Amino acid sequence: MHDLAKDRSFRALWSTSHLGGANAAYLEALYDLYLNDPTAIDPAWRAYFDGLPRVDGQTTEVSHSIVRDAFRRIGREAAPAPAAVPAPVAADQERKQVRVLQLINAYRFRGHQRARLDPLELWERPKAPDLDLHYHGLTAGDLDTVFETGSLVGPRRAPLREILDILTRTYCGTIGAEYMHITDTAEKRWLQSCLESVRGVPAYPAEVKRRLLERLTAAEGLERYLHAKYVGQKRFSLEGAESLIALLEELVQRSGSYGMKEVVMGMAHRGRLNVLVNLMGKTPAELFLEFEGKARGSGNGTGDVKYHLGFSSDVQTPGGQVHLALAFNPSHLEIVGPVVQGSVRARQERLRDKYGVRVLPIVIHGDAAFAGQGVVMETFNMSQLRGYSAKGTVHVIVNNQIGFTTSLQQDARSTLYASDVAKMVNAPILHVNADDPEAVLFVAEIALDYRMTFHKDVIIDLIGYRRHGHSEADEPSVTQPAMYRRIRSLPTARERYASELVAQGVLDEAGVEAQVSSYRNALDAGASVAPNMVPRERSRYTYGADWARYVGKACPDAVETRVPRETVRELVERMSRLPEGFELHPNVAKVYENRGKMAAGALPLDWGFAENLAYASLLRDGYAVRISGQDSGRGTFFHRHAIVYNQKDGTAYVPLRNLYDEQPRFLVINSLLSEEAVLAFEYGYATTDPKTITVWEAQFGDFANNAQVVIDQFISAGEQKWERLSGLVMFLPHGYEGQGPEHSSGRPERYLQLCAQQNMTVCIPTTPAQLFHLLRRQMIQECRKPLVVFTPKSLLRLRHSFSALDDVTQGGFEKILGEPEGIEADAIRRVLLCAGKVYYDLAERRRETGRNDVAIVRVEQLYPFPAESLARELKRYPRATEFVWCQEEPRNQGAWYTTQHRLRAALPKGREVQYAGRPTSAAPAVGDYHLHLKQLHELLDDAFKPLA
Repeated sequence: MHDLAKDRSFRALWSTSHLGGANAAYLEALYDLYLNDPTAIDPAWRAYFDGLPRVDGQTTEVSHSIVRDAFRRIGREAAPAPAAVPAPVAADQERKQVRVLQLINAYRFRGHQRARLDPLELWERPKAPDLDLHYHGLTAGDLDTVFETGSLVGPRRAPLREILDILTRTYCGTIGAEYMHITDTAEKRWLQSCLESVRGVPAYPAEVKRRLLERLTAAEGLERYLHAKYVGQKRFSLEGAESLIALLEELVQRSGSYGMKEVVMGMAHRGRLNVLVNLMGKTPAELFLEFEGKARGSGNGTGDVKYHLGFSSDVQTPGGQVHLALAFNPSHLEIVGPVVQGSVRARQERLRDKYGVRVLPIVIHGDAAFAGQGVVMETFNMSQLRGYSAKGTVHVIVNNQIGFTTSLQQDARSTLYASDVAKMVNAPILHVNADDPEAVLFVAEIALDYRMTFHKDVIIDLIGYRRHGHSEADEPSVTQPAMYRRIRSLPTARERYASELVAQGVLDEAGVEAQVSSYRNALDAGASVAPNMVPRERSRYTYGADWARYVGKACPDAVETRVPRETVRELVERMSRLPEGFELHPNVAKVYENRGKMAAGALPLDWGFAENLAYASLLRDGYAVRISGQDSGRGTFFHRHAIVYNQKDGTAYVPLRNLYDEQPRFLVINSLLSEEAVLAFEYGYATTDPKTITVWEAQFGDFANNAQVVIDQFISAGEQKWERLSGLVMFLPHGYEGQGPEHSSGRPERYLQLCAQQNMTVCIPTTPAQLFHLLRRQMIQECRKPLVVFTPKSLLRLRHSFSALDDVTQGGFEKILGEPEGIEADAIRRVLLCAGKVYYDLAERRRETGRNDVAIVRVEQLYPFPAESLARELKRYPRATEFVWCQEEPRNQGAWYTTQHRLRAALPKGREVQYAGRPTSAAPAVGDYHLHLKQLHELLDDAFKPLA
């Protein structure tokens, strides 16, 4: 242990300091302040404390107790005679100096609790006593005393009165900044400089003020126009937070100055129509048609309500044109957040935007949803991960201080602010009063500059109110009488700001009214009212993905997906290359050795080989590959090994990323322990990049339960609601092996229930070659539909399921797998129909019993159902009289209920299909292995019972 009291530099400091003896408390308090926040003290002291020696070689922060003991020991050794003790006045001044520094620090930590953030002035926030002078041992008598200001931006020394004025204007005005929770000192200093250098809000020129009023006039004007013209219709008004439009416009224009090319936004319904018209450039004429129910769609889908629709446009900024995209979204408020992140990541990779300086995500939240929905936390958790980072998102909380009818501070959250969850990623939080448009503008500037400087998330908490009910037909005073009595008495933000500008001489009353009239006339004209819009014919947006070749295309019945034998050998040779000296684990080395034999035809092809070969062949053909999921690199079942690890030093290597010197991207990610946010991210990615096969893999199939909202609202219905295509692939490990209710079923019944209008493809391949062709088909075909694949578990090592090399060098994916050629078709009396792993159980029982009168037909594609292929296969057995659907899932689950009518349609006329499988069950599977086997044997007995 280092003896600080014997340190020469420390003793030298002490011997020359006026802080000896009775003033040791000052230095001790100063060090305590340093440990709490190094930026709060004078740079000279900070530099000294930074240079203190390490303790036990572990840390540069010497423990507080060691410093304190050193102070006391040196003080005792060097204590002067009583007559030489410094005067109490000097000691008192030194102690107060420390208290002033602590006061400065307190305002940085807690000044937001006294900020004037609530336009309604109804907030009840906990007291912050450490913002009072007396808390720090200071009094009104000290206000004219000059003190050191430490790291406070401004004069090095100032009277306490001036220091207090600086702190109050900076931290207790209409902006409340929370940033002292950030662990990075450079970020804190940067934010301190931004805030403290202007003492609150900068003085904007008259032109900027007039511009702000125009934006408030537009935001309010649209809402009043719609309120009068379409009485009682839902529009989820922005009234009470109109400054959002000015905030977003500043973010867009300022991002253009940075050289940004694309801005992707996501938001729920509150204020969405206002954003579409006043920022995105959707014409009022288009919006009015939607209100009148006359909007013209393509007629190919169901459409959606007007406040769910997406939009894109181009705007002119000081740095050139910027493409704006507002993501479509359902009413599941926060689920659009990770979708935007995925879309942005795809755009950034397309532009090779490594640092996020070309594509910016902006996500707009409601306060109740931000605090209440877990996907927000999941999305924050992704924000700095290498596989998911969008290099920083600007989050805007439109804080209405109410959730439908729920009082937020009493019932909707356990935190002081709705934004507190963002502290988990050290994001700065800038609370701002929505009725102060200049403060809103300043906060937008800081937020974007922070994001561009540090490439991290930042939060703007725009605190306003909701002038009407949840929807315009709702009566809010029933549940919040006090709040709405106050709201009815308030002038709008536009009215308030207009009065301020008239008082300042920036505008006169006629100028204010001219803005209102001009905007109303523009709405009547029906043309775009958003400023700086670029006409479509002058758009320079040329770096988007080409979706035209996929739009309106039906997926073909057959796709050529085979790969020549020589190409297989070449790809496997390249897949097997490892860096010199790279030592594989013996078990993995055996896997790679066997893959070489498989390529030569010496061993049948297993599932891991076929899957990796499919990816390698797609990379060779020019398609990128992205795979994510929990443990996807190795594979949950020790089968994929797309990432291998050097047993000498633990370094990782990805062979598929190193096939060729120039090749498309290959990324395989071991994801965070999330399903909802990760699946939504991958969906967003897949809707943005049709040239990448995007695969999300559940650790077990039913873990997708946690992401059901993504499946229901986006994957299954996105094309019908929003005409948005996606080629996302979902891998759901499925198979009954006695592992219990949570590790057996991928819940195929749920996906099949969602299938209609050719919206997605659901398959359950039973051989590695089938999986190989299925993955290649997904990219080669000129259509893009989500693909749900129920992947194997125990089959991964079942040699009976393995494929021959010729199965990948010939043919393609077969939707129906019947009996091989040469079977005695006239002997068949019963046909067993099935899907998935149960086929091998049925085949084994047939071998055991010698039942040559039974044929087994596998349905490999459950949707779109291959009725013609099945009917064709069944015609091979003209003497069959019994047809049985066999499944390992309970009767009320699996494919039976959603598929039986399709099976009947494919049977010979007059025939019926019977059921053999587990009985109905509330749980997906039993937890007792012996009961599992008992049910399996009963299933097989039923399937092979004597002919009637």
